[in-house]
Amino acid sequence: MTVADVMVATLKAAGVRRVYGLPGDSLNGFTEAIRRDGEIAWQHVRHEEAAAFAAAGEAGTTDELAVCVASCGPGNLHLVNGLFDAQRSRVPVLAIAAHVPGALIGTSCFQETHPQELFRECSVYAELASNPEQLPRVLEIAMRAAVERRGVAVVVVPGEVFRSRPSQRGRGVTSIRPTHSAVVPTDGDLEAAAHLLNDAGRVTILAGAGCAGAHDELLAVAERLKAPIVHALRGKEFVEYDNPYDVGMTGLLGFPSGYRAMEHCDALLMLGTDFPYREFFPTDARVVQVDIRGEHIGRRVQVEVPLVGGVKETLVALLPRLDRSRDEEHLGRMTAHYRRTRARYDTLTGLGAGDGPLHPQAVVAAVDRVAADDAVLVPDVGTPTLWAARYLTMNGRRRLIGSFSHGTMANALPQAIGVQSAHPGRQVVALSGDGGLTMLLGELLTLRQLALPVKVVVLNNSSLSFVELEMKADGFVNFGTELDNPELAGVARAVGLHGVRVSRPDELEPALEEAFAHEGPALIEVMTVRHEIAIPPTVTLGQVTGFGLWASRSVLSGAGDAVIEVARSNLRQLALE
Repeated sequence: MTVADVMVATLKAAGVRRVYGLPGDSLNGFTEAIRRDGEIAWQHVRHEEAAAFAAAGEAGTTDELAVCVASCGPGNLHLVNGLFDAQRSRVPVLAIAAHVPGALIGTSCFQETHPQELFRECSVYAELASNPEQLPRVLEIAMRAAVERRGVAVVVVPGEVFRSRPSQRGRGVTSIRPTHSAVVPTDGDLEAAAHLLNDAGRVTILAGAGCAGAHDELLAVAERLKAPIVHALRGKEFVEYDNPYDVGMTGLLGFPSGYRAMEHCDALLMLGTDFPYREFFPTDARVVQVDIRGEHIGRRVQVEVPLVGGVKETLVALLPRLDRSRDEEHLGRMTAHYRRTRARYDTLTGLGAGDGPLHPQAVVAAVDRVAADDAVLVPDVGTPTLWAARYLTMNGRRRLIGSFSHGTMANALPQAIGVQSAHPGRQVVALSGDGGLTMLLGELLTLRQLALPVKVVVLNNSSLSFVELEMKADGFVNFGTELDNPELAGVARAVGLHGVRVSRPDELEPALEEAFAHEGPALIEVMTVRHEIAIPPTVTLGQVTGFGLWASRSVLSGAGDAVIEVARSNLRQLALE
């Protein structure tokens, strides 16, 4: 029996059934304990960043503790991007970071870092367990912090401690599971919120991920207030479906109808959202904000009535205090605006005929049609997230997982690895950009090695297209964004996956259906239009000026063909405006 054996037993008691990571000499004591135990699966990825993303993907769909591990120095430093993503998405992840031998800490020895300091910013708990007597208690504290505060906990362990004998005074193994509490604001705060909302003539609701599990209560309050519901991106999967009050998203990825519903309200009810973009909030509306974390209230906009509580419990307590007779004019105008916006956007999803490349809206809409009713859809940051926000349909059974708060490239494939590992019988679709996929391309080998039937749909436009959009809006000539890709479907086939390349509209749906029906992992590479522009909900003078500068500078620098291509690619959009 070693300290690592006690750690494995503690993880098992908490429901952990798999660990993501790469082996290394400082981790040998821990990986040997996993081998001997034989019940926790070792999910061997090709890069430690992917291990952290995979753990975040698992935790995001199970709400249970997920675990990643890495060896000392460079190994555990690779975890940092995935851990930042998990922390900002508020999902429970435990990272076990091996360290150099304890006697060498502080000597600048080979591969020495100070992980507990480096991970401090992306965790709710980070501590060094420097001896066997300390470790069991530190591990339990870390696990408890991760599940109760819904974030990342890091335990740093010198390699020899894993192999040490546990203390004779050690306690029995503790089963650490999340607890569940109902948090409700006081009657006085609820009355203040009701008074504000009852006095308002035009109420809009902004709903986020905190509305998970509160769909019925949300609709009941919207009905009572006659309020259109705008959803944030992380709230899409919990808010959008079966919702007659939904008017779409706001923000750069959103809908004009969502933007207008925020712009024209005189009271805003924020529910479980930390939507970060101040420029999309109303300027004169009075605000009521509900959040389980009181420290998040008022971070984005001035709040008149803060309510600390769970969204579901708070809405149940608030509903009886809201007046029943209200004018429906604001709701009617905004939902009508949304229907027009939705119809206009949907006209852009036709596959058409002839040669490619394909418009990305059509590709994502086809994925939406072909994917299973309970699929987990995982878009990469950049244009895949943009088109997913507008064209993937939620129904209460599908899940939408992504790097929506941290916003890092290359999240889709490794998060899908974690989701598929935790849900072996469920369809998991990674909607990847060519830049995001190739950043962690080696994880295609992980799909093969672990026999995970993830379906990877790649939007290949040979560029970092979202970065190009940002450059255009700022008036800069596109530079450094072109990607010289191989045939990615051929790469997939070379490593043992089902791979197919789609370059014509009539090839798309048959290719998706064949790949989605394939029993193993599959990659569908779709050649898409490079210069597709996503027009934001409102266009500022600065954006118009920037776009004009980009066009002028591109012509003067000899890149006038790009201006012509942008016009040719987007004439159909401009005709709808």
